[in-house]
Amino acid sequence: MSFSLLFLFLFLLLITSTSSTPRSYADLLLARSIHDKPHISSLASAPRSFVPIAPGRQLLQIPNYVIRAQIGTPPQSFLLAIDTSNDAAWIPCTSCVGCPSSNPSFSPSHSTTFRAIPCGSSQCSQVPNPACPTGQTSCAFNMSYGGSSFQAGLVQDSLTLASDVVTSYTFGCLQQVTGSSVPPQGLLGLGRGPLSFLSQTKNLYGSVFSYCLPSFRSVNFTGTLRLGPKGQPQKIKTTPLLTNPRRPSLYYVNMVGIRVGKKVLPIPASSFAFDPNTGGGTIIDAGTMFTMLVVPAYTAVRDEFRRRVKVPVAPPLGGFDTCYNTTITAPTITFMFDGGITVTLPEENSMIRSSFGSITCLAMAAQPATGVNSVLNVIANMQQQNHRVLFDIPNSRVGFAREPCTA
Repeated sequence: MSFSLLFLFLFLLLITSTSSTPRSYADLLLARSIHDKPHISSLASAPRSFVPIAPGRQLLQIPNYVIRAQIGTPPQSFLLAIDTSNDAAWIPCTSCVGCPSSNPSFSPSHSTTFRAIPCGSSQCSQVPNPACPTGQTSCAFNMSYGGSSFQAGLVQDSLTLASDVVTSYTFGCLQQVTGSSVPPQGLLGLGRGPLSFLSQTKNLYGSVFSYCLPSFRSVNFTGTLRLGPKGQPQKIKTTPLLTNPRRPSLYYVNMVGIRVGKKVLPIPASSFAFDPNTGGGTIIDAGTMFTMLVVPAYTAVRDEFRRRVKVPVAPPLGGFDTCYNTTITAPTITFMFDGGITVTLPEENSMIRSSFGSITCLAMAAQPATGVNSVLNVIANMQQQNHRVLFDIPNSRVGFAREPCTA
């Protein structure tokens, strides 16, 4: 599940400087505002893999970050989006209705290790909305992603990342897609659920991974997804990882405050409260592009930001309500987490600039006032870029460290 329902494709048109028929910045924004092993003692010998990461905007015209992966035997190559708020993986398969014909699709008949998952299997009970169509013995499921929905058969085959081969990896073979927000070459779910990559490779990587996301404007695979406890930063600052039974796949942390410049904002503690009953709190999400804050928190950030800039705001554009049509000096924004951990955003992580004209906007927004996500703060991928973010499940911690990975 991606939380960027409002902003899913917004960024594409903010930064499409290569477009042959540029339109106004406002038109572009509005047109695309269509919108979530074992014990520790044995882990020292676990393998490590460094998988290159690139932004998907130039390669696939999507707001996700992507990795190179291979499926099947012999291997078939794909660029898979990564998303920490999803569990299931899925790949477009041959004869998929609604999948982009310009992108590669997986051919099960050309893989000697492919097999369908039968109805009644444990994996079939772990996917969202499982189904066994009349006359068929293999499991299928359907789910939504952004503003789209899809149907998929549940299957297994080998998955290769870097030099590691994961045999019998369970994923969805896309059969029908409605809408345009499903990543065209597939997705790898890095959530915490039973069919996520983390769970399926627990014996291999010990439920530990980290990533560094390069600037979303980059065209290179200069970021890295590090898998396994070996090779992770040793002195990284961490905050406790929380588990919310209402939304168990998500990576919750306890954000305790936000600072603009040197001022700690007077945000009610309830805006950050971790609440298993409502799903409220703060998550770290690589599948959403722009940070979304609950209304009181965002209002406080916006008002103090505007006060410090001291320049009249331009009319709102798309979902952004704090924009300027002149050069400004943006104040720093700092997220404060339990344990005294702070993450201060450089300007390129808090401001988004138009390729057309001189419009600059604060790259954050308020969550809807009502609904399931109204109580959820989402720290998104643009705000994480050029940081190493560590997810260490055995030690229940999330870490942050500045790490330039943009070339």
